[in-house]
Amino acid sequence: MAAKWEKQGANDGALTFEIAQDKIKEGLDAAFNRVKKNLNVPGFRKGHVSRTVFNRMYGEAALYEDALNILLPDAYEAAVGEAGIDPVDQPQIDVEKMDEGEDWVIKATVTVKPEVKLGDYKGLTVDKQDRDVTDADVAEELQKRREGQAELVLKEDAAAEKGDTVTIDYAGTVDGFAFDGGTAKNYSLELGSGSFIPGFEDQLIGHKAGEDVTVKVTFPEDYQAEDLKGKDAEFKTTIHEVKTKELPDLDDDFAKDLDEDVDTLDELKAKVRTELESKKAEAADNALQEQAIGEAVENATIDEVPQAMIDTEVKNQMDQFMGNMQRQGINPQMYYQLTGTKEEDLKKQFTADAETRVKTDLVLEAVVAAEKITPSEKEIEAEVKDLAEEYKMEEKAVRQALSDDMLKHDIGVKAAIRVITESAKEA
Repeated sequence: MAAKWEKQGANDGALTFEIAQDKIKEGLDAAFNRVKKNLNVPGFRKGHVSRTVFNRMYGEAALYEDALNILLPDAYEAAVGEAGIDPVDQPQIDVEKMDEGEDWVIKATVTVKPEVKLGDYKGLTVDKQDRDVTDADVAEELQKRREGQAELVLKEDAAAEKGDTVTIDYAGTVDGFAFDGGTAKNYSLELGSGSFIPGFEDQLIGHKAGEDVTVKVTFPEDYQAEDLKGKDAEFKTTIHEVKTKELPDLDDDFAKDLDEDVDTLDELKAKVRTELESKKAEAADNALQEQAIGEAVENATIDEVPQAMIDTEVKNQMDQFMGNMQRQGINPQMYYQLTGTKEEDLKKQFTADAETRVKTDLVLEAVVAAEKITPSEKEIEAEVKDLAEEYKMEEKAVRQALSDDMLKHDIGVKAAIRVITESAKEA
């Protein structure tokens, strides 16, 4: 096959290729076998008309369109390989020549990946990462765990303070009218949690059980309900109960109740320190990686990113996000209802940094090429095993879902990340 690539723009061009006579014959035969199944021709049983009779009645050119549709996918893929290009979108196909007895000539308008010129990506200087865990860090974590084990105790004839939990009835109005979601009874609210409209919780501090409080607030401009954004509201509120947290003593008994693998508070502190050190080290490694890769992308020169790549990235991110939601039993309709958002809102969220994500992928792929990273069959097998364990799938199912090219791509990108991050220097 003679394939010719002519670049016509930053990332666009024309790919012209031919379909040879032997392939055309195969396509016409396949097209005829499809078409004849539905033909009703006098003198023939349905689906049994001969090719000679068909050609005499309709002409062989009547099969050209179906034959082209059959042949085009393989022919286009072969032409792409021969031209050495990397399309990122569906091509626009135009038939240049389709004469009887001659090779067909097809022209495809194609958008391809932009060229990437790497800058410095090894030995980059990144910010010094904090990996130290202090006694104060351990104490703060232990306090959080104490609060997690706290019991709520009724406060008798005492005013509510920040951190207390109140049980309330409330009825909200805007301009004197009730609104959806503005009324509740026996609602449990922790003061200072920030779970209500700004200012609501603060106005209950200092009040006791049995008191009625008129709470006045203003809905934020970015509130999820359009009809309430920026509106002044008034909530008639009755406090039924005030409860305060009673924390357990920080002693050996607390340690044993919290973690059955320890016997003393000192052992618990040591274990907490180890856990915090692991988390802090992981966070530091992630921050180093993010900064180093960001610098590698910044140092690279990339032609204009095709909109098709950005659109594909947004779609993939949305599909992945919704897939995770559905694994938790939340379908798209339920998600949008629970969050008070729409599909357009989620799309905007993923569109915000889609171009950066695409550029990052392009740079990492360029590093794979520059470093001549070629994953081995052993590495592919290890990757399949890891994915099977992560997603609780059979290895055979992973193999069926992912081609070797996809697996090699992912392994190569991971190796490129290591090349960038492991050579980075903290300063």
